Amino acid sequence: MLLYHAVLAFCGFLYSRRAEEERRALDATPPEDLPRVTVLIPAHNEELVIERTLLAVGNMNYPRDRLEVICCNDNSSDRTGEVARRAAARLGSFVRVVDVPPERGKRGKSSVLNFGLEIASGDVLAVYDADNTPERDALLYLVRNLVRDPALGGVIGKFRTRNRDRNLLTRFINLETIFFQWTTQAGRWLLYGLTTIPGTNFVMWTDLARRLGGWDTKALTEDTELSIRIYLEKKAIKMVPYAVTWEEEPARLKVWFRQRTRWARGNLYVLKKYLLPLLIRGEFKLFADLLYLFAVYFLFLSSVTVSMGIFFLGSLGLGSISLEGPFNILWGLATALFVVELGITLTAEPGEDRGSNVLLGVLMYFTYTQLWLLVVFNAMGQPLFDLFRGKKVFWHKTERMG
Repeated sequence: MLLYHAVLAFCGFLYSRRAEEERRALDATPPEDLPRVTVLIPAHNEELVIERTLLAVGNMNYPRDRLEVICCNDNSSDRTGEVARRAAARLGSFVRVVDVPPERGKRGKSSVLNFGLEIASGDVLAVYDADNTPERDALLYLVRNLVRDPALGGVIGKFRTRNRDRNLLTRFINLETIFFQWTTQAGRWLLYGLTTIPGTNFVMWTDLARRLGGWDTKALTEDTELSIRIYLEKKAIKMVPYAVTWEEEPARLKVWFRQRTRWARGNLYVLKKYLLPLLIRGEFKLFADLLYLFAVYFLFLSSVTVSMGIFFLGSLGLGSISLEGPFNILWGLATALFVVELGITLTAEPGEDRGSNVLLGVLMYFTYTQLWLLVVFNAMGQPLFDLFRGKKVFWHKTERMG
């Protein structure tokens, strides 16, 4: 698994150079006949961040006569609607705030996006989370890539951690998101033409979204689930790393744990829904990609944790294993390989290729990475606990700090 990630990291590095050349070529040519775009911003109790997001989206470098921004206020109990309408008034009539009807409200992000899809007037649909501040050219880059290639059903950008220097947790998350995007996104795209919609900073054709029936309201990771259905329509999803948005990440461990548990539960739902059907349908590339996801959750994380436990117990003289072999050397090599992979991805990210980040990555390997095992165990056990309590599955909004 680590060797596979090393290959992805190298491919991600190569793609970073190719993408930079592509960006320069785009900047040097006049824009195509740009389509009308509807930007959906789902918002539930987002008064701390929604104004900044709307101002950033409303001031992006895209013709206003071809831009529609809809903030879908999902029955917020705070001042989200008031703050959003004040920001919309400053921007102009192309930005509006629409209240989700009470009978359709508080059912999660997928339900809100489906409501927005019904009222969208654009040929292209874009989605930004309520805590995002996209860079000025982000939307333009995404749309230009989409219209240039008829094989594409969607285009995703890159997201960065706006509050990365807040504490140790956000620094870990910053490294995690860099690693994920340059390996699992950019690396996979260069290697075999697959990426996964990240839930924000992406565009897709509106008619494709409607043809697919919108978002799956049962999916806690609606972005991953939608990606598979786009691929089943024989459309590709391209990763464009120079289309950048900045977002707020959890600064408290409790909030992080809840968010990651939701992600893990959502991915387990996707595995259950698609793994065998993809194999039966002969969609072997998608099946192998989902099999990788299964390996990450059930094999890689558990094996890393068990191996580290054995190493530390053995080092302290509290336990041993009977199998012969240079296991401590192999463990050390695995750790070194992880550091090398992280170093490669950091060189692909402008401003992050610092020695301090590599050292932080070593600490991250022994601490933050191990927490994911608890997340997976919790994600697998929570459905049974909820069933016992008669509790329905619903989407938990991530707490904002502002």
